[in-house]
Amino acid sequence: MSDTRRRVKVYTLNEDRQWDDRGTGHVSSTYVERLKGMSLLVRAESDGSLLLESKINPTTAYQKQQDTLIVWSEAENYDLALSFQEKAGCDEIWEKICQVQGKDPSVEVTQDPIDESEEERFEEMPETSNLIDLPTCELGKLEEIADLVTSVLSSPIRREKLALALENEGYIKKLLQLFQTCENLENTEGLHHLYEIIRGILFLNKAALFEVMFSDECIMDVVGCLEYDPALAQPKRHREFLTKTAKFKEVIPITDSELRQKIHQTYRVQYIQDVILPTPSVFEENFLSTLTSFIFFNKVEIVSMLQEDEKFLSEVFAQLTDEATDDDKRRELVNFFKEFCAFSQTLQPQNRDAFFKTLANLGILPALEIVMGMDDLQVRAAATDIFSYLVEFSPSMVREFVMQEAQQSDDDILLINVVIEQMICDSDPELGGAVQLMGLLRTLIDPENMLATANKTEKSEFLNFFYNHCMHVLTAPLLANTSEDKLEKDAVIDSIKTSTICPDNYQTAQLLALILELLTFCVEHHTYHIKNYIMNKDLLRRVLILMNSKHTFLALCALRFMRRIIGLKDEFYNRYIIKGNLFEPVINALLDNGTRYNLLNSAVIELFEFIRVEDIKSLTSHIVDNFYKALEPIEYVQTFKGLKAKYEQEKDRQSQKLSSIPSILRSNRFRRDARALDEDEELWFNEDEEEEGEAVVPPVEKSKTEDDFPEGYEKFIETKKAKESEDKENLPKRTSVGGFKFTFSHSASSANGANSTNSKSVAAQTPPAGSNGSSSKNTSLTTTVASTKGSLIGLVDYPDDEDDDDEEDSSPRKRPRLGS
Repeated sequence: MSDTRRRVKVYTLNEDRQWDDRGTGHVSSTYVERLKGMSLLVRAESDGSLLLESKINPTTAYQKQQDTLIVWSEAENYDLALSFQEKAGCDEIWEKICQVQGKDPSVEVTQDPIDESEEERFEEMPETSNLIDLPTCELGKLEEIADLVTSVLSSPIRREKLALALENEGYIKKLLQLFQTCENLENTEGLHHLYEIIRGILFLNKAALFEVMFSDECIMDVVGCLEYDPALAQPKRHREFLTKTAKFKEVIPITDSELRQKIHQTYRVQYIQDVILPTPSVFEENFLSTLTSFIFFNKVEIVSMLQEDEKFLSEVFAQLTDEATDDDKRRELVNFFKEFCAFSQTLQPQNRDAFFKTLANLGILPALEIVMGMDDLQVRAAATDIFSYLVEFSPSMVREFVMQEAQQSDDDILLINVVIEQMICDSDPELGGAVQLMGLLRTLIDPENMLATANKTEKSEFLNFFYNHCMHVLTAPLLANTSEDKLEKDAVIDSIKTSTICPDNYQTAQLLALILELLTFCVEHHTYHIKNYIMNKDLLRRVLILMNSKHTFLALCALRFMRRIIGLKDEFYNRYIIKGNLFEPVINALLDNGTRYNLLNSAVIELFEFIRVEDIKSLTSHIVDNFYKALEPIEYVQTFKGLKAKYEQEKDRQSQKLSSIPSILRSNRFRRDARALDEDEELWFNEDEEEEGEAVVPPVEKSKTEDDFPEGYEKFIETKKAKESEDKENLPKRTSVGGFKFTFSHSASSANGANSTNSKSVAAQTPPAGSNGSSSKNTSLTTTVASTKGSLIGLVDYPDDEDDDDEEDSSPRKRPRLGS
């Protein structure tokens, strides 16, 4: 099927000022060696013959009209037009033209139109006066020459005339000979004039003049002229830098002399543009568009010449992966490839595809795997930049490589795990490298850019691979910093904050925030894979421990993770949250925040407001039954009163529904608590705990224990997590006397909306043995666990509950009530 988007009609303007149809074809923009520049090519639709071959001239005024028409003058009395079948094709070619001319594609005309009166004067001039008469090239005329060059810059026509005169008379070489004379005579005034002249010639923006000025013969004298800026007290030493300081390193000897010359020229011209020339003013910004194009096409040629030299590239790869290569040499090789990939961005899309496929065939990914694991920071940083080019070009290519690699290698040396380790072990206090790597990982695990083939296998295959081989490496720092061992050690160190662990180290907190950002992305995009992982690892409970962090940004990341889970409105997640009593750390954080009106306060309230607005019944019931007494004093928002109202409405509805059943049908029927789980729900929970791994979906492979974390984590994690069995992870954690840390007692009346136990303090926990109050009372108030593994028996109240309430008044969690 032909490409209708680039289908065009070619028109030329005849002598009668009428447009002639020259044929229909398909247009493309490509570099034409013969024309030495980017050109527009139109090949006939019928036989493929060339209808048009037009170089995109940097000074030609192109016009875009009516969204599907591009018009320009090829030469005097020769106007051309391309009429596109579709707007998208016109926009694409227009962007290419603007790119060459250094313009914003939003413009309608690429060059300022020539003043009409000036154009008429130009046409009235006799042919003999087309060129400007240049003064004699001698020392005494330098000031006159400088004035002439400066004066023509405001007129497009006079610039054209002067450029032609300079080109025809070989004037530039004569000027550079005068420069050598002035420098030998130490003629400062003449050198200042030559600076103005050479700078003005650069602003003429003519490629033909650049070819002369940037030749091996002339370029160092051009740089010399630009050293003598009249505004400077002392001349700069640019030539000294280019000849003595800047050394050209050939990582592998380049035998092609033309290639070597092109590399030298490109570096020096880039130096002139970036370092020597002052930042152009608003009026000068378009004067150097041709200079930018000159550098651009030089880079295209360099990449093409290197890419075609397979012997050269093969030798580079061989030395890069050779264990015998010394560190300095390997650093140079990696930096070469980094610059090589940067140059490749100048290629056209089809040429860039061929370039990266060449690198892939030569083994760029296995080579990167080796160098990214090295200790040298410069090598790792350069390798990361190369990896980013590859991921941006083709995430599927990288995914395919790592999945094939997984069949032959251990998890620790897989490329993605090497990348994750580099992210975790970034020594930069601001984690600049880790942020870059996190972005690359997110691209790789994003289902949106996975190929939608007929059987759609890439998404399922890669995500299965990632969760089986890589997820344990990504979550290692998170699990290690929220482990039981970490909790107990921090409690000993800081007896006042028994529940506050959390990395006080800012760098570690930043790292955990990055990991949580990735996990939150997974919750949004990976559905059952991440659901299975969260429930098997009891991951949300571990994440919510970070709500205690002194770093508010980390607490907010943990809250955002929970908010994304609740935002899915998935009942499996809701049951998991209810079962683990996972709202407690969130509500504790709200109460600890006190009366401060800040982002944490707003984020927590937004979470509960979402539950209210979306009317998530199971969560509403759980919150009102367990936490309403603590939340009731908060009256500056109506969220919690609204939750209670929703709860009461649902109770009334259920009551009416039940009362509509004839009494004979419910006389012998067991009437369960309104909040009790359905039989199938209880069955699901029991099975989940009794049979390891039976969750929503087939479990993630558990071959990777948390003790298998790579050694690199020790740099940031002071205490490694002790081995936890899967059962221990799935059960709520106990205190020393058997009570659940995050579980609340429910009175029999709580089913009817009245809370008694824990109504005064949400965070009251069973005191340890030896604290105030008898251990027998503590035992009587805690939940007992049935002999069946993991099954929970409902909590009940005892007559001495009120005494317990008095004791709870002294709880360290007691907060001033917001409504008081």
